[in-house]
Amino acid sequence: MKKATIYYKNEIVDGVNIFYREAGNKENPTILLLNGFPSSSISFRDLINDLADDYHLVAPDYPAFGNSGVPSREEYEYTFHNLSVTIEKFIGQIGLKQFSLYAFDYGGPVGFRIAARRPELIQSLIIQNANAYMEGIGPAFGLAMPFLQDRNAETEQPIRGLMTLDGIRIFYFDGAEDPEKISLDGPMIDLYYLTRPGLVDIHLDLLHNYSTNVAEYANWQNYFRTHLPPTLLTWGKNDQFFPLAAAEAYKTDLPHAELYVYNTSHFALEEYHTEIAENIREFLTRNDIR
Repeated sequence: MKKATIYYKNEIVDGVNIFYREAGNKENPTILLLNGFPSSSISFRDLINDLADDYHLVAPDYPAFGNSGVPSREEYEYTFHNLSVTIEKFIGQIGLKQFSLYAFDYGGPVGFRIAARRPELIQSLIIQNANAYMEGIGPAFGLAMPFLQDRNAETEQPIRGLMTLDGIRIFYFDGAEDPEKISLDGPMIDLYYLTRPGLVDIHLDLLHNYSTNVAEYANWQNYFRTHLPPTLLTWGKNDQFFPLAAAEAYKTDLPHAELYVYNTSHFALEEYHTEIAENIREFLTRNDIR
């Protein structure tokens, strides 16, 4: 397969530089790819290459993620609401009118906020290991509960541990079908971005804000029920943060959602990007998004 041409661009949003990857013909249907913790838009590198012949793909980095700007904590309040506002403005500035939303991990709370505010933007949902239900909170996520309830030096320690190489490896390798298929390049790049000066504290702020996502679950579920967007669920079933129950819960409000399950970890694209790309292509064709 010919490697797609990916363009590496920047857009200033309210004074913050937003870096993004873009590929494919803009006349084709657009897929907006929103990444998760602890990575950045680089996690979509293979999927972009798989789909660029048929789709227009845009993958931004949130503020303080990847190659985007890092405003100080005094200049920018790191909350999921604010990330969603920044990305919504980014969408408008680069001229996206409608798109399929690929929501992975943090891409759920960022993207679902945008979808609930601006349902006219959304042609379909492609959800991969991103949660919107209480029953979707897995055992590993439970370890963060003391931190979410009472942030202090003691409760921060396990969360700081997730921002070390050993911690990052959990997301990639725990539950992987064949760890030898997963390059260490991804975790090493994530580690570089996470450990720049001031970044650990920024990510602690954002992780502590995760409780606001739980408070939004009912709102997102109402969006699902009200608008019934065509929905594709692709899931790494061995994810200890958002296990398979998280995927199955969507069918409560999106009964026609299609679910594809893979024997892998949180970062399902690392092992199954080719298969997931084919799921996406077939799903969008069936729903006449072409």
